[in-house]
Amino acid sequence: MQEDILFQISNKLKEVRKNKGVTLQEIADEAGVTKSLVSQIENSRTIPSLPVMLGLIKALDIDLNVFFKDIISTAPGDNVLIRRKEEYQPFTKENAKGFYYHRIFSKQFKDNHIDVVLLRLEKDAKRPMVRTNAYEFKYVLQGSVEYTVGKNKYILNQGDSMFFDANELHNPKCIHGDEVLLLVIYFFNEA
Repeated sequence: MQEDILFQISNKLKEVRKNKGVTLQEIADEAGVTKSLVSQIENSRTIPSLPVMLGLIKALDIDLNVFFKDIISTAPGDNVLIRRKEEYQPFTKENAKGFYYHRIFSKQFKDNHIDVVLLRLEKDAKRPMVRTNAYEFKYVLQGSVEYTVGKNKYILNQGDSMFFDANELHNPKCIHGDEVLLLVIYFFNEA
Protein backbone atom coordinates (compact mmCIF):
# COMPACT_ATOMS: atom_id res chain seq x y z
CA MET A 1 0.00 0.00 0.00
CA GLN A 2 1.22 3.49 -0.80
CA GLU A 3 1.14 4.64 2.86
CA ASP A 4 3.78 2.01 3.69
CA ILE A 5 6.29 3.11 1.04
CA LEU A 6 8.93 4.57 3.36
CA PHE A 7 8.85 1.54 5.63
CA GLN A 8 8.89 -0.87 2.72
CA ILE A 9 11.99 0.94 1.48
CA SER A 10 13.64 0.56 4.91
CA ASN A 11 12.82 -3.14 5.02
CA LYS A 12 13.98 -3.67 1.44
CA LEU A 13 17.30 -1.86 2.08
CA LYS A 14 17.96 -4.21 5.00
CA GLU A 15 16.89 -7.30 3.05
CA VAL A 16 19.02 -6.48 -0.02
CA ARG A 17 22.05 -5.57 2.13
CA LYS A 18 21.85 -8.84 4.08
CA ASN A 19 21.27 -10.92 0.93
CA LYS A 20 24.38 -9.37 -0.65
CA GLY A 21 26.40 -10.01 2.53
CA VAL A 22 27.22 -6.32 2.96
CA THR A 23 27.84 -5.05 6.50
CA LEU A 24 26.32 -1.86 7.90
CA GLN A 25 29.79 -0.30 7.96
CA GLU A 26 30.51 -1.21 4.33
CA ILE A 27 27.29 0.31 3.00
CA ALA A 28 27.75 3.38 5.22
CA ASP A 29 31.29 3.93 3.93
CA GLU A 30 30.20 3.48 0.32
CA ALA A 31 27.23 5.86 0.71
CA GLY A 32 29.20 8.44 2.71
CA VAL A 33 26.99 8.25 5.82
CA THR A 34 27.41 6.84 9.31
CA LYS A 35 26.80 3.24 10.30
CA SER A 36 24.39 4.52 12.95
CA LEU A 37 22.28 6.34 10.34
CA VAL A 38 22.04 3.21 8.17
CA SER A 39 20.92 1.17 11.19
CA GLN A 40 18.30 3.78 12.12
CA ILE A 41 16.97 3.84 8.55
CA GLU A 42 16.83 0.03 8.27
CA ASN A 43 15.03 -0.23 11.60
CA SER A 44 12.48 2.48 10.82
CA ARG A 45 13.87 4.85 13.46
CA THR A 46 14.42 7.68 10.98
CA ILE A 47 13.30 8.53 7.47
CA PRO A 48 16.19 9.16 5.04
CA SER A 49 16.42 12.19 2.81
CA LEU A 50 16.18 11.44 -0.91
CA PRO A 51 19.94 11.86 -1.53
CA VAL A 52 20.78 9.52 1.37
CA MET A 53 18.25 6.91 0.19
CA LEU A 54 19.57 7.03 -3.38
CA GLY A 55 23.15 6.84 -2.08
CA LEU A 56 22.33 3.68 -0.12
CA ILE A 57 20.63 2.07 -3.13
CA LYS A 58 23.63 2.96 -5.31
CA ALA A 59 26.00 1.56 -2.66
CA LEU A 60 24.13 -1.75 -2.90
CA ASP A 61 24.76 -1.75 -6.67
CA ILE A 62 21.13 -2.37 -7.56
CA ASP A 63 19.10 -0.79 -10.36
CA LEU A 64 16.53 1.74 -9.10
CA ASN A 65 13.74 0.13 -11.14
CA VAL A 66 14.54 -3.27 -9.66
CA PHE A 67 14.74 -1.86 -6.14
CA PHE A 68 11.40 -0.05 -6.34
CA LYS A 69 9.55 -2.85 -8.14
CA ASP A 70 6.53 -3.90 -6.03
CA ILE A 71 6.99 -0.97 -3.61
CA ILE A 72 5.28 1.89 -5.41
CA SER A 73 1.67 1.34 -6.32
CA THR A 74 0.01 3.34 -9.08
CA ALA A 75 -3.54 2.51 -7.93
CA PRO A 76 -5.64 5.57 -7.07
CA GLY A 77 -5.83 6.44 -3.37
CA ASP A 78 -8.83 6.13 -1.13
CA ASN A 79 -9.81 8.32 1.81
CA VAL A 80 -10.54 5.30 4.00
CA LEU A 81 -7.78 2.93 5.04
CA ILE A 82 -8.73 -0.47 6.39
CA ARG A 83 -6.01 -2.82 7.52
CA ARG A 84 -6.97 -6.37 8.49
CA LYS A 85 -5.15 -8.03 11.38
CA GLU A 86 -3.56 -10.59 9.06
CA GLU A 87 -2.08 -7.71 7.02
CA TYR A 88 -0.09 -6.28 9.95
CA GLN A 89 3.60 -6.37 9.10
CA PRO A 90 5.90 -7.94 11.71
CA PHE A 91 9.35 -6.39 11.98
CA THR A 92 12.31 -6.42 14.32
CA LYS A 93 14.58 -3.72 15.63
CA GLU A 94 18.26 -3.86 16.42
CA ASN A 95 19.61 -5.47 19.60
CA ALA A 96 16.15 -6.17 21.03
CA LYS A 97 15.23 -9.45 22.75
CA GLY A 98 11.57 -10.02 23.59
CA PHE A 99 10.31 -7.01 21.60
CA TYR A 100 7.71 -8.02 18.96
CA TYR A 101 6.49 -5.30 16.61
CA HIS A 102 3.57 -5.39 14.15
CA ARG A 103 3.08 -2.38 11.91
CA ILE A 104 -0.62 -1.63 11.56
CA PHE A 105 -0.04 1.14 9.04
CA SER A 106 2.06 4.13 8.22
CA LYS A 107 0.94 7.23 6.40
CA GLN A 108 2.38 10.47 5.06
CA PHE A 109 0.20 13.50 5.89
CA LYS A 110 1.57 16.57 4.09
CA ASP A 111 4.93 17.13 5.86
CA ASN A 112 4.38 14.60 8.64
CA HIS A 113 4.75 10.84 8.70
CA ILE A 114 3.07 8.63 11.27
CA ASP A 115 3.64 4.96 11.94
CA VAL A 116 1.10 2.98 14.01
CA VAL A 117 2.51 -0.15 15.64
CA LEU A 118 1.51 -2.82 18.14
CA LEU A 119 4.40 -3.70 20.46
CA ARG A 120 4.32 -6.88 22.53
CA LEU A 121 6.93 -6.79 25.24
CA GLU A 122 7.83 -10.04 27.02
CA LYS A 123 8.57 -10.16 30.75
CA ASP A 124 12.34 -10.58 30.25
CA ALA A 125 12.62 -8.31 27.18
CA LYS A 126 15.91 -6.44 26.87
CA ARG A 127 17.54 -3.88 24.64
CA PRO A 128 19.84 -0.91 25.10
CA MET A 129 18.34 2.55 25.54
CA VAL A 130 17.38 3.98 22.13
CA ARG A 131 16.63 7.29 20.43
CA THR A 132 14.12 7.72 17.62
CA ASN A 133 13.88 10.76 15.37
CA ALA A 134 10.21 11.14 16.26
CA TYR A 135 7.67 11.95 18.92
CA GLU A 136 6.05 8.84 20.37
CA PHE A 137 2.61 8.18 21.81
CA LYS A 138 2.21 5.00 23.89
CA TYR A 139 -1.10 3.50 25.07
CA VAL A 140 -1.03 0.45 27.36
CA LEU A 141 -3.55 -2.09 26.06
CA GLN A 142 -2.53 -4.84 28.50
CA GLY A 143 -0.20 -5.20 31.48
CA SER A 144 2.07 -2.75 33.29
CA VAL A 145 5.26 -1.16 32.03
CA GLU A 146 8.04 0.91 33.52
CA TYR A 147 9.10 3.44 30.90
CA THR A 148 12.45 5.18 31.24
CA VAL A 149 12.75 8.47 29.36
CA GLY A 150 16.05 10.23 29.99
CA LYS A 151 16.72 10.00 33.72
CA ASN A 152 13.04 9.63 34.69
CA LYS A 153 11.02 6.44 35.17
CA TYR A 154 7.25 6.26 34.69
CA ILE A 155 4.89 3.43 35.64
CA LEU A 156 2.03 2.90 33.18
CA ASN A 157 -0.83 0.46 33.69
CA GLN A 158 -3.57 -0.77 31.35
CA GLY A 159 -5.42 2.25 29.95
CA ASP A 160 -2.59 4.72 30.68
CA SER A 161 -0.82 6.64 27.93
CA MET A 162 2.21 8.86 27.45
CA PHE A 163 3.61 11.18 24.79
CA PHE A 164 7.29 12.20 24.61
CA ASP A 165 10.14 13.39 22.43
CA ALA A 166 11.84 10.12 21.49
CA ASN A 167 15.09 11.89 20.59
CA GLU A 168 15.72 11.44 24.32
CA LEU A 169 17.09 8.02 25.32
CA HIS A 170 14.21 5.74 26.29
CA ASN A 171 13.28 2.14 26.99
CA PRO A 172 10.28 0.14 28.29
CA LYS A 173 10.33 -2.73 30.78
CA CYS A 174 7.52 -5.18 31.58
CA ILE A 175 6.97 -5.07 35.36
CA HIS A 176 3.85 -7.19 36.03
CA GLY A 177 2.62 -10.33 34.31
CA ASP A 178 4.07 -12.24 31.38
CA GLU A 179 3.85 -9.46 28.80
CA VAL A 180 2.78 -5.91 27.99
CA LEU A 181 0.87 -4.91 24.87
CA LEU A 182 1.29 -1.31 23.71
CA LEU A 183 -0.24 0.70 20.91
CA VAL A 184 2.58 2.96 19.67
CA ILE A 185 2.22 5.91 17.33
CA TYR A 186 5.42 7.45 15.95
CA PHE A 187 5.25 11.02 14.64
CA PHE A 188 8.41 11.25 12.54
CA ASN A 189 10.44 14.42 12.15
CA GLU A 190 12.04 15.37 8.86
CA ALA A 191 15.41 13.59 8.38
